[in-house]
Amino acid sequence: MRQINADNILETIRMIEEENLDIRTITMGISLLDCADSDIDRSCQKIKKKITEKAKNLVSVAKEIQQEYGIPIINQRITVTPISLLLSASGGDPVKYAKALDEAAKEVGASFIGGYSALVQKGMTEAEKALILSIPRALSETDIVCASVNVGSSKAGINMDAVSLLGRVVKECATLTRDRNCIACSKLVIFCNAVEDNPFMAGGFHGISEPDCVINTGVSGPGVVRNAIRKAGKSASMDEIAEIIKKTAFKITRMGQLVGRQASERLNVPFGIVDLSLAPTPAVGDSVAHILEEIGLETCGGPGTTAALAMLNDAVKKGGVMASSSVGGLSGAFIPVSEDAGMISAAEKGVLSIEKLEAMTCVCSVGLDMVIIPGETSAETISAIIADEAAIGMVNTKTTACRLIPAIGRKPGEHLVFGGLMGEGPVMSVKQTDASVMINRGGRIPSPLHSLKN
Repeated sequence: MRQINADNILETIRMIEEENLDIRTITMGISLLDCADSDIDRSCQKIKKKITEKAKNLVSVAKEIQQEYGIPIINQRITVTPISLLLSASGGDPVKYAKALDEAAKEVGASFIGGYSALVQKGMTEAEKALILSIPRALSETDIVCASVNVGSSKAGINMDAVSLLGRVVKECATLTRDRNCIACSKLVIFCNAVEDNPFMAGGFHGISEPDCVINTGVSGPGVVRNAIRKAGKSASMDEIAEIIKKTAFKITRMGQLVGRQASERLNVPFGIVDLSLAPTPAVGDSVAHILEEIGLETCGGPGTTAALAMLNDAVKKGGVMASSSVGGLSGAFIPVSEDAGMISAAEKGVLSIEKLEAMTCVCSVGLDMVIIPGETSAETISAIIADEAAIGMVNTKTTACRLIPAIGRKPGEHLVFGGLMGEGPVMSVKQTDASVMINRGGRIPSPLHSLKN
């Protein structure tokens, strides 16, 4: 038996204790296709029964692994089949499904449950439209349910009817929870090129090509990467920095795979993927922006930010792929403004603007994430921002998304506080120009020429 290197053990302990290395989530994906029923109440009963049976030991197993290995496991989450598929069979009030998901996830102790979702990149059925329209009620009347809608893809183009609808949905989410800092908006992600095995919320759902049940893990370690770059000093070249990031990502991914396979064996559920995403938190030392500043920027958002982020994202992916053949999900650097202390600081200084964030989303994972905008922003302007972000994903064949929070009654420069992992952030300025004619045209933005690859 190969001897474990004592130095590697000590290094891992240091990364956990001093550099905020953690397993951000163990996520169980559960297919609900066999819960479809022509009666929505019977369907909801089947859903609750399946989730509570499959996930009954999810939290206890995570605690066991954390205790045995000393690796912090922050969240235990569940993803399910897009609920719009079940609604097509049952009809009825979609919010019943949201409440069933909320009750089942709470019963097993999960942190969040994702999958109140619809995939409408090429068109909407009546059931999908009904689900999208119900999202404000669903998210305001539940606590841990997360919703997502995929409005575009590189193969199908962008469904502008859905984009137009979602601008209004985002506004309504904010309005219905204005007394709770518009919290419903933080649980809604609008995608282009959504992936089917994403363990991170709020955009996680269990894809229709996934097995009946699967375990995915999400690892995060911005503090570890930043510290490795700091040790290299200011004289290291950019290619040397890239190598350091790759090696660090390799180590982090190995840990994620270990935890995922342990959870898989103990729960008797197949192991799916490890998602190596540098997902920040408001905690000191857990910021993607601070990694970019360690590379050599004075402030995140200034000139050079996009180049540094592109290198970081690519090196993280390369290191992860070297470490495991099961890397999936999104795996890269997230830039959720309200969840990243460095991003918050840069936005407060006026260096990081929404336009610069949009440029950064061309080269990172996901997109305009947890961006707080003025409450007066119109539904059409929100739809236009969604369309811009979807276009970046469509043309570049990558996943992009929006999680926008219109802060009702707040102006640029004011703050909105969510607490916990969702943090807080300044209201960022948005150019309040009129895009209503374009948005109200509806229809579909055709897919780019490269979509014809097959």
